[in-house]
Amino acid sequence: MSAAVTDTRAAIDAGAPMMELRGISKRFEKKLDFAGRIAQRLGASLREEVVHAVDGVDLTIRKGEVVGLVGESGCGKSTLGRIVAGIMPPSEGTILRDGLDVLSLSAQVVRAMKLRTQMIFQDPYASLNPRMRVADIVGEAPLVHGLVTRAGFDAYVDEQMRRAGLDPAFKRRYPHQFSGGQRQRIGIARALAVKPDFIVCDEAVAALDVSIQAQILNLFMKLRQELDLTYLFISHDLGVVEHLSDRVVIMYLGRVVEEAPSETVFSRPNHPYTQSLLASVPRIEARKRAFAVVKGEIPSPLNPPGGCHFHPRCPHAMPRCKVEKPVLREVAPGQRSACHLNDAA
Repeated sequence: MSAAVTDTRAAIDAGAPMMELRGISKRFEKKLDFAGRIAQRLGASLREEVVHAVDGVDLTIRKGEVVGLVGESGCGKSTLGRIVAGIMPPSEGTILRDGLDVLSLSAQVVRAMKLRTQMIFQDPYASLNPRMRVADIVGEAPLVHGLVTRAGFDAYVDEQMRRAGLDPAFKRRYPHQFSGGQRQRIGIARALAVKPDFIVCDEAVAALDVSIQAQILNLFMKLRQELDLTYLFISHDLGVVEHLSDRVVIMYLGRVVEEAPSETVFSRPNHPYTQSLLASVPRIEARKRAFAVVKGEIPSPLNPPGGCHFHPRCPHAMPRCKVEKPVLREVAPGQRSACHLNDAA
């Protein structure tokens, strides 16, 4: 354990990214049941279904960054977030935490690393155990992992609740006795209780009223400054991402199609999908402009299109786009995009 910690600190000192994904893919397979196998042998056109949720994603997150991960529902961003948080293993690829290959480390070291990466979920009620009091929800993990003693339990829980903007006097209550915004603060307090340095926020404000969203977003930024946190902020709300993120990653049907600093993405988007997303966002300074949503439906991940996944909906699609997967490459300083139009430029 101590050797691993030493290696981790050396990697940080050497400038290794806090989190790095290389060629990460995730497939979900639905096997045929007994009746299905019999029907298949009798000539029925049945086959096992494979959902290609994440397809060869490369992603780097450095210490102190807020990286926004954006895409339509079903593009695989939540699955990728769970892989980053260690909740779900990838089907393929390499995960590096502070320069160390997570999948090659011992179980004890991996458990310690997972504590340093926490996740805050979209539904603040479904992610909390309704049978547990808030004190136990917040304090159970640090007690189990030896971060706090039984004697110091109450004081420690009070500290985490205050940090998340909750009154410790309510710690004996159950989740259903709180509002949606308060329940999300409970989730934040639970995540902070194990002293993480990296937090994955999966649509963490999507289920809240707009005024409460602003409070939670301000809390995230305050905690970032106070605790030196790094965030992967998953959202479909481009306004929130623009306000919060240092860098933005755009996903489409399991692939990263564009990555750039936040200012660059919103002022000079390169990929046609990014351009279409931004064109559908109403802005005060463009009141006379006609807004158009991205045309067509996102294809099924059970049978994704060949070549560039976006070509069935792209207004600039060429024959090449149907057969050849575009490479994510640098098109400007700090900006990468996966589009064949960049080869012709």
